[in-house]
Amino acid sequence: MKINIGYLLYKRAMLSPNLEALVVGDVRRSFRELNDGANRVAHAMLEMGVKPGDRVAVLALNEPEYLELFFGLAKIGVVMVPVNHRLAPPEVAYIANDCGAEALIFGKEFAPVAEAIRAQIPAKTFIGIMDSPPAWAGAYKAVIGTAPADEPEHVGGDDDTLTILYTSGTTGRPKGAELTHMGYYHTSVNLKVTLGDVGNRMLMPLPLFHIGALAPVPMCVHFGSAMIFQRAFEPAEFLKLIQTENISWFGSVPQVLMFLRSVPQFETFDWSTIKLALVYAAPVPVPLIKAFAEKGMGVRQLYGLTECTGPASVIDAESAIKKAGSCGPPFFHTDIRVVDFEGKPVAPDEPGEVLMRTTHLMKGYYNNPEATAQTIIDGWLHTGDIARMDADGFLYILDRKKDLIISGGENIYPAEVEECLIGHPAIADVGVIGVADEKWGEAVKAIVVLKQGESLTAEALVDWCRDKLARYKTPRQVIFTDQIPRTPTGKILKRLLREKFN
Repeated sequence: MKINIGYLLYKRAMLSPNLEALVVGDVRRSFRELNDGANRVAHAMLEMGVKPGDRVAVLALNEPEYLELFFGLAKIGVVMVPVNHRLAPPEVAYIANDCGAEALIFGKEFAPVAEAIRAQIPAKTFIGIMDSPPAWAGAYKAVIGTAPADEPEHVGGDDDTLTILYTSGTTGRPKGAELTHMGYYHTSVNLKVTLGDVGNRMLMPLPLFHIGALAPVPMCVHFGSAMIFQRAFEPAEFLKLIQTENISWFGSVPQVLMFLRSVPQFETFDWSTIKLALVYAAPVPVPLIKAFAEKGMGVRQLYGLTECTGPASVIDAESAIKKAGSCGPPFFHTDIRVVDFEGKPVAPDEPGEVLMRTTHLMKGYYNNPEATAQTIIDGWLHTGDIARMDADGFLYILDRKKDLIISGGENIYPAEVEECLIGHPAIADVGVIGVADEKWGEAVKAIVVLKQGESLTAEALVDWCRDKLARYKTPRQVIFTDQIPRTPTGKILKRLLREKFN
């Protein structure tokens, strides 16, 4: 029998029909109701002529319909393409054209984007998740909500593509990672056997176009857990949901934790229901980990990538403070090694590139065999991330290979400098890049955002760094700005920083 992710929902709906599956705002769905919605998606798409292997792009916030689409398209072998809703219209059009989307389904907030690009993309069908869509689009409730709810014939599975998730494009044009039914299934298993009992109520503030939000969804269905989504992240509501929904675990990124710290309730908040707080997508500053630990909430850093359908390594609760800054050893069904630029293993605690292999690697980059061949070699994913692994097998991510600064022959990892600078009481955010230097080849430049009402000079910041960083790592230039450009998941867009400030 083939593994089809839509089948997981069908099976869970049979075994636990009345168990709560999904909460988004005021909408609550049981597994039976979620499965009925997915079946309507499947029948409606087939009626519209969408065939197995076709791509359907989704541009929306975390709506209940998003989950219906994910499982409904899976049941009939259609590929879902979640689109970053923060992209500009030309960027959305690029993705829709690159994947050859047959249909575009959009939330009400993004009708203007759909309007702007609809003549530029191949999609024949446009559906708005809204009551009164534009004349050129159908309404989700009318087109899909009225379709039959009986179980369709399941098509495809195993190594067939389930989703195409486009990378954040931090270094150029985004590439579409083809993730398979089997990959999501193995991610579900790998998460469960590695993390153990995390309780049965997940809170997710991250957008569903990101693998950090989408990867746990099959696991929740697989093991009968409720999924509570915020349509979009709002810190005060997030804390309220932890209490009112009796949340047992949540996924997050460092930026979410930073925002939570700014909420007045943070100082007195009761974290006792939380069994697991996973933070990923970017290295978590150690001061942030310690700040939450002081409040009684352990942060477990996870390292993962879109290209491996999510998880790669995670730190255990016992080591979260003892080895703060580490993202732990590899997941149960994952191997990781750290190599030098010639591909040879490095000694413990020596920096090198992270290579990984697992049961849930991507099939490849859609329509881009050259990039695929450069990234997956002999079954190992070359991540482009620089890390060190200690003698206990714990991984410490240092930075992106492409962001490495080489000054006077010394390697400098911007993330290390950023972690130091964010500890300054006047600094709200910071990004570090390398700039040309006649004497040393490259030098460190810090782009700094101050907290509201604070003042700081470049000279004072450099002086503050002197006993905290080696001299060659200390910023030689400091620029103050209003905002650090980041991806929706908190990664600094170094490319944009270099374009603007280099």
